[in-house]
Amino acid sequence: MNSEIRLRKAETEDRDAIWDIIQQAIERRKQDGSTQWQQGYPNLGTVESDIEKGFGYVMTVDGEIAVYTALILNDEPAYSTIEGAWLSNGEFVVVHRVAVDRKFAGQGLVKKLFDLIEDFTRSQGIQSIKVDTNFDNTAMLKILESKGYSYCGEVFLAGGMRKAFEKIII
Repeated sequence: MNSEIRLRKAETEDRDAIWDIIQQAIERRKQDGSTQWQQGYPNLGTVESDIEKGFGYVMTVDGEIAVYTALILNDEPAYSTIEGAWLSNGEFVVVHRVAVDRKFAGQGLVKKLFDLIEDFTRSQGIQSIKVDTNFDNTAMLKILESKGYSYCGEVFLAGGMRKAFEKIII
């Protein structure tokens, strides 16, 4: 089975589907015993703001939304202070709020998402990708490791310390 997988900007009409996927992810994190996303963030306002600002992206499988993420260019104030050091100080894409629809869970789609984000970053002529995650988000930590991201240190974000990673793309 060869599905068509695409990464595209989220549209206003995607909002409800995206919010549903994020709510599933919040619940999954809770069941995993994680503290990430358990304090009322991200919320519907976050999604609406992402879409409005053009940060929201969806990865579709045969036209159906499977994964949501926010891609932000050069702008994450929390990243200006790191306990550690980034690999570079050029332009970067920040990856936030990765969430997979339960129907598509366990299919390796987040790894595929990171491939598409690398393509996007390269096509924009941007030097690197920066991402952070919770200490207890073992699934994401494994993905970042498998994709060749370097652990750079810790950043303070959304009320807690996060592990920060970077990968040089060009």
